[in-house]
Amino acid sequence: MGLTGTIPKEVGNLTSLVFLNISNNSLQGHLPAEVGLLHQLQYMNLQFNELSGEIPSSLSRCWELRQLSLQGNKFNGSIPRVIGNLSRLEELYLGENGLQGRIPQEMSNLIGLTILSIPYNKLEGSIPRDIGNLSLLQEFDLAQNNLEGTIHSSSSVLSLRQLEISSNRLHGVLPNSVGNLSASLEFLDTTGCHINGMIPGEIGNLSNLVALALGDNDLTGSIPETIGKLQKIQQLQVYDTEIQGLIPDSICKLTNLGELNLTNTKLHGSIPSCLGNLTSLRTLQLGSNALMAHMPSTLGSLKDILILDLSSNFLIGPLPQEIGSMKSIIRLQLLGNQFSGYIPTSIGELQNLIELSLSRNRLQGPIPESFADLVSLESLDLSRNNLFGMIPKSLEKLRYLGYLNVSFNELSGEIPNGGTFNNFTAGSFIGNEELCGAPQFHVKACKDPNKRTGFSKTKIFLVYILPSIALIIIAAAIAIWLLRRRASNTHLLVQENSLLYPFNKRISYYEILQATNNFSEDNLIGRGSIGLVYKGIFNNGMVAAVKVFNLQLQAAFKSFEAECEAMRNIRHRNLVKSPGVRIYA
Repeated sequence: MGLTGTIPKEVGNLTSLVFLNISNNSLQGHLPAEVGLLHQLQYMNLQFNELSGEIPSSLSRCWELRQLSLQGNKFNGSIPRVIGNLSRLEELYLGENGLQGRIPQEMSNLIGLTILSIPYNKLEGSIPRDIGNLSLLQEFDLAQNNLEGTIHSSSSVLSLRQLEISSNRLHGVLPNSVGNLSASLEFLDTTGCHINGMIPGEIGNLSNLVALALGDNDLTGSIPETIGKLQKIQQLQVYDTEIQGLIPDSICKLTNLGELNLTNTKLHGSIPSCLGNLTSLRTLQLGSNALMAHMPSTLGSLKDILILDLSSNFLIGPLPQEIGSMKSIIRLQLLGNQFSGYIPTSIGELQNLIELSLSRNRLQGPIPESFADLVSLESLDLSRNNLFGMIPKSLEKLRYLGYLNVSFNELSGEIPNGGTFNNFTAGSFIGNEELCGAPQFHVKACKDPNKRTGFSKTKIFLVYILPSIALIIIAAAIAIWLLRRRASNTHLLVQENSLLYPFNKRISYYEILQATNNFSEDNLIGRGSIGLVYKGIFNNGMVAAVKVFNLQLQAAFKSFEAECEAMRNIRHRNLVKSPGVRIYA
């Protein structure tokens, strides 16, 4: 309604008032004592205003009150003892104020009370034992106070559905009789109460339990197998405890489980593959334990999971491709393990993913190009792995990416400088010596690709291609000259001996390649300071020596002329005189 100002004293004149609801406004000041004149009042709801001061004792004269809600204000001081006189009271809400002192023993007189809610105050002392005699009590919430003492269980509260005593200074053990609390109990929250000892097996008797929160305590021992009897449970939290041993397979029977949080305990062994059967899971947190072996591929069956945290364990092996089946996941934390192998490209199919952390593993290979499809990604941490290759330029398309860390890998090439990469600093890329890019990243400058390409082509042509072409031409010329010379000698021998026949045919470079088997090492018959000699066998059966000169040596040309002259003038009974040389270009 948007009401402001204070509650006037004249409200006491409304003596026939039965129902008063001025909640969710901006009313300030004290609650006037005159409200005690409203003897017919049954419902008073002043929650979520800015009322301050002490709760007036005159409220005890509102004998017909069934519901009193003062939560969400700024009341201070202690809870008036005379509230215990409101014998018809059924619901009492005093949470989210600044109330101090002890819980009055007189509250145990409120025998018709079904809801007692006083969380988020500064109450001290112990919980009155006699409150356990309120047999109609269904909701009992004292969370976030400074209460001390031990936890008492009672077999009298047979209707209790919700027990929340989290974040107090309680101590002692969770009694075995907790299993006798109430067959109707749905919510049990003892988070942060310094409770020690073991989780009693009798907790499995709470067959209607929907949420069990035992985290941030000093609990020891193992998770009892009887936990598997809680067939209706949707939330199970045992994080930040001294619990040890294995994750019991009986947890896999909890088919309605939506949240399993066993973070920061002393659990060891492997992750049960049967957890993949819990298809109702939305949150699975097993980080900071001593879990080993592989990540079960069956977890890929959790298609509706939102948060998966397996960080800071000793998990090994490759990441399963089945991760890509978790289409709903928004946070995937696998950092601080010993995962190896390549990052699965299937991760790129997780288009709802907001946070991905794979840091401090032994992952190898390139950053998958498929990461460019993570359109919702805001945080990506791949630091301290063995990744190599370039940072995909396509990551510039990730418009929501606000945090990137690829430091201490073996990445190389140019750092992308478009999109959100303009907002990243040197810390995102440190420890990759082969990266280059803009000065803001504190890496070496990249070479101009145009200059580098032009120089390389020129150098390759001058040093490799041009000499090779010249070498081939000279080799062909020599081969032709030798064949012509032999043909000439053969012609003379034919005249002197009918067993010889003339040869006067042009030889192509292709025929030389065939004859020498592409200048094969098997055909190499000689090696000199200025060239190589190959044996050539032509299709007509003729055998010839093919000499290949190194044209980078100036002596090659002189050697060619000298050999031609020597072969023309040589005389031997086994050699035919060469009449000359003919070269075909």
